[in-house]
Amino acid sequence: MSAPLRPRALRAPLAVPRTLSVGVLGAGRVGAVLGAALAAAGHRVVAASGGSGASRARLALLLPQTPHRAAPDVARAATDLLIVAVPDDALAGVVADLAARGALHPGQMVAHTSGAHGLAVLAPAAAAGARPLALHPAMTFTGTPDDLSRLAGISYGVTAPTELRPFAARLVADLGGVPEWVGEADRPLYHAALAHGANHLVTLVNDAADRLRDAGVDRPEKVLAPLLRAALENALRLGDDALTGPVSRGDAGTVRRHLDRLARTAPESVPAYLALARRTADRAVAAGRLRPADAAALLDVLDGMEVASSW
Repeated sequence: MSAPLRPRALRAPLAVPRTLSVGVLGAGRVGAVLGAALAAAGHRVVAASGGSGASRARLALLLPQTPHRAAPDVARAATDLLIVAVPDDALAGVVADLAARGALHPGQMVAHTSGAHGLAVLAPAAAAGARPLALHPAMTFTGTPDDLSRLAGISYGVTAPTELRPFAARLVADLGGVPEWVGEADRPLYHAALAHGANHLVTLVNDAADRLRDAGVDRPEKVLAPLLRAALENALRLGDDALTGPVSRGDAGTVRRHLDRLARTAPESVPAYLALARRTADRAVAAGRLRPADAAALLDVLDGMEVASSW
C-alpha cells in the first residue's frame, strides 16, 4: 500500500507592513521616478544604485536623501520591496547574480519594471524565497520630476502570483495608478503593443517633422501639433473610423506622387511609408471605409514602389 500523500508546504501568510522599506536597483528614467513616487506615498526608500553619471544625477535630484549603494547592498537593505529597474536584456543576469550572492531573502518582494518579462525571469529570486512581481508602468519617462505628475491614473501591466495580487494592487494604488492584469504568456504581446504605439510614434512624428523641414517649413512642430493631437484623440475614441487621407480614399495618384518625391528627397523614409500605407489600406478595407476595388490601384502603386526600392 502506498504511503499517503503529504500536503505541499505552504508559504507563510503574506503580512506586509503599511510602510515599506524599499530599495531601487537601477536608477534609470523609470527606477528613480518610481522610487520618488513611493517615497512621496510614505514609504522609506532605504538604498538605491545606478552605475552611470546620469543615474547618480537622477538619484541626487529625485531621491536626495537615499544612500547610493552597490547592487547587492541595495537588495539586502530592501527588507520589504526591491524594485529592479534595469534594461530588459540585463534583467535575468542581475536577478541571478543577486540570488547567487545571497542578497535576496525569504518574504522579500522583488518587483521588476520590464514590460517584456513576466515572472519567469525572477525564478532565481523565487528559489531564494522572495516573492516575484512584474510591475510595468505604461508611460514614457524622462527621468525628471516632471514625470511624477504624469503618474496619476496611468495603467501598470501587472503579473503576480494569486497570493500577491492584493499587495500588487495596493502598491499600484500608492503610485497613483491602476493595475492591468497581464498573463505570463501575454507579456511579450502586451509590451509589443506599447512599444509599437509609443516608441514608433516618436519615430513617425520626427520623420514627418523632417519632411516638413525639407519642404521649407521652419516650425514643423507648429504645423503638426494640432493635427497629430486630433488624429490621436480621434483614433482612441473612434478606432478605424478616424482614418482619413489619400490611402483611406484610395487616391493612388496622390500616393504615387508622395512616393516619387520621397524617393528623391528622403529615400530612407520610403520603406516606412510603404509599410504603414499598406497596413492602413488593410484596415480601411476591413473597416468598410475603402472598397476593395478602389484599393487595387493603390496596392499596385505600393507594390511597384516596393519592387523599385529593392533594386
